[in-house]
Amino acid sequence: MRHIASEVLVLEQPVMLDDNAVARVAHTDVHPPHAPVAIVGIGCRFPGNANSAASFWQLLTAGVDATVPVPADRWNNDLLFSPDAMNEPGTVGSLRGGFIDGITKFDACFFGISAREAAVMDPQQRMLLETSFDALEDGGLTLQSLRGRDVGVFVGIASGDYGQIQSSNNSREHIGAHTNTGQVLCIAANRISYCFDFKGPSLAVDTACSSSLTAVNLACQSIHAGECSMALVGGVNALLKPEPTIGFSRATMLAQDGRCKTFDASADGFARGEGAGVVVLKRLDDALRDRDRIYAVIKGTAVNQDGRTPSLTTPSADAQADMLRQVYRKASIDPGSVRYIEAHGTGTPVGDPIEIRALGDVFGNGQTNARPHFIGSVKTNIGHLEAAAGIAGLIKATLAVHHGVVPPNRNFDTENPELGLSGHHFVVPVETIAWPDDGCPRRAGVNSFGFGGTNAHAIVEEAPTSAAGKESDVCAETATAEDKEPAAYLLPISARSDEALKELALRHLSVLQGGEPALDLNGYCRAAARRRTHHHCRLVVLGQNRDELVAKLEDYRRGLEPKGLLLGKANVLDRPEDSPVFVFSGMGPQWWAMGRQLLQVEPLFRHWIERCDAAFAEFADWSLLQELTRDEASSRMAETQISQPANFALQVALGELWRAWGLQPAAIVGHSAGEAAAAYMSGMLGLEEAARAIFHRARLQHQVSGKGKMIAAALELEDARAAIACHDGKVSLAAINGASSVTLSGDAELIVALSEQ
Repeated sequence: MRHIASEVLVLEQPVMLDDNAVARVAHTDVHPPHAPVAIVGIGCRFPGNANSAASFWQLLTAGVDATVPVPADRWNNDLLFSPDAMNEPGTVGSLRGGFIDGITKFDACFFGISAREAAVMDPQQRMLLETSFDALEDGGLTLQSLRGRDVGVFVGIASGDYGQIQSSNNSREHIGAHTNTGQVLCIAANRISYCFDFKGPSLAVDTACSSSLTAVNLACQSIHAGECSMALVGGVNALLKPEPTIGFSRATMLAQDGRCKTFDASADGFARGEGAGVVVLKRLDDALRDRDRIYAVIKGTAVNQDGRTPSLTTPSADAQADMLRQVYRKASIDPGSVRYIEAHGTGTPVGDPIEIRALGDVFGNGQTNARPHFIGSVKTNIGHLEAAAGIAGLIKATLAVHHGVVPPNRNFDTENPELGLSGHHFVVPVETIAWPDDGCPRRAGVNSFGFGGTNAHAIVEEAPTSAAGKESDVCAETATAEDKEPAAYLLPISARSDEALKELALRHLSVLQGGEPALDLNGYCRAAARRRTHHHCRLVVLGQNRDELVAKLEDYRRGLEPKGLLLGKANVLDRPEDSPVFVFSGMGPQWWAMGRQLLQVEPLFRHWIERCDAAFAEFADWSLLQELTRDEASSRMAETQISQPANFALQVALGELWRAWGLQPAAIVGHSAGEAAAAYMSGMLGLEEAARAIFHRARLQHQVSGKGKMIAAALELEDARAAIACHDGKVSLAAINGASSVTLSGDAELIVALSEQ
């Protein structure tokens, strides 16, 4: 089993959902055609074991060359290799490539797919399912919250290796019901929509090497048009057969040493690579409002075509430059403000000079701003991922903008003299460089070109530093309360199996032991509770600090179950009726010290008590907080005018606390005085309205208190009516609680007499 869950999310900034964030996913307002789009989640599976945004960034900043010799389970490259492949039919002219480990491994059960169907599924479909789930987890978006929503899926895919292998290996008798859906390229997108129940546009894009960045362009257009409010956009490539490599070798496109040497004088072609990358896109306004962690913002995208060139695969500098001018003009961005350019940069003798000429026309020559533009290509690290190349470049540029660091370009020693980089103010970084502070937002441009002439470009910019003006003061105050450190930390962990649960727990242990002093433990635990899809195998770890959480996870690793660590199985069938029900009680359970400990140790609970106190202050001449903190001798909890508002506030604060911990009720029920709290928690009434209702209810009841009594009687309805019939209306049937349970109220002496019968 490969797929356990996504990488553990280490939050750089806490992410929080306001009360209605999930419901808002469904709206599809039309936005301006160039409104910013936020990148809120990243999933990837790239060469070099770069299986998360964090590990990919580590690979990039370390300047790792992730290419390797062709694995024996793909083809026998020793047998097929020839240094003169252009002239030797049937041979391969490249020694290495960007390959990933375990490409055939897939946790079919996790996605509800049978072993029989999984066996005929293209590994590209499998990788996309896994990286899509990882991207959603990275963005703190649960499957339950997105099910049935207008989420779009846009996938760049071009390779059909697996289908060809299946066709050549199997006779016609082996063709089954799942063969076509396992191999047709469009299903790569459609299967994601099916598995996660997404209702937005779902399509596959093939423009060769620019497929995935073209998919980004289409996704942004779809979001702007209101076709979807969120989109998963990705690209995938798998190198399973030698035939395409033979074809590229005959066309002299591949580097013999299997390394992309982009912009270098020794550049002699590209290295083929495989993998998958997925990003989650949302409207920037939505991401700010929902307090998402935003990696970067897409400010503009464009796609065009080379048209007629000397050959089908020869690029056009003029067409590339036209596209660049168009996208920056429409985005109202000065190209001179772009500090980093993620080039297509395959390292071919033809392609690199043409791309630099086009970039120079727009970013270099004639620009009055002579500040340097750093330029690089992710292909020097992981190879050319072909249909997934654009998404790999976008993710690299996004992480560079996010971290404020320009990563080094591999395999660059001596500049190709045909490029004239310095004349265009282009600098190839050979080490990590801090992003220049030039007074402009950090911006990067991303190029991706298809060998059939389809060009794509995207502009990414650093995320806004705050959500100023995008949320109410009340939401901001609530977020501040959530950020305060609690008395104890609760870390929930879940998976689809016991084995997966243990592995994920060990990942959490590794993060907590990692010595990262800036780790926001409160935000980390809150994200695990609220921003993770919860599965039926569950583990909860409770500790007062990071060291306690580590110690208890260590005990769990050794097979122990210490106090403060709970293991169990939940009945999770992903149906609303399987969720908890919030029941808000009437009067009776109140007592003088209720809620006191939570007031002292739980900042968010205290915040909501203070909110209720402020609401009651509009009409009360007493303070709720003061009444809740009186000692037993001076407590007024026996007075209905105090106890009912206090009961209301306590239940509201508890409900909001549970909701903040990730508990979303399937239903809300209120009984008697608890109906006001239930009305608020269900959204029927605002807090001030509900507080006003319970205050005046209590005030009016207080005015007649002491003039009667109530009794709960184990009587059927007809028996109760018979018992009070002779009392001339001085005793009433106050409530029918059940088949054999009623409440009677009325004259005190008569109620006492009835209670003795």
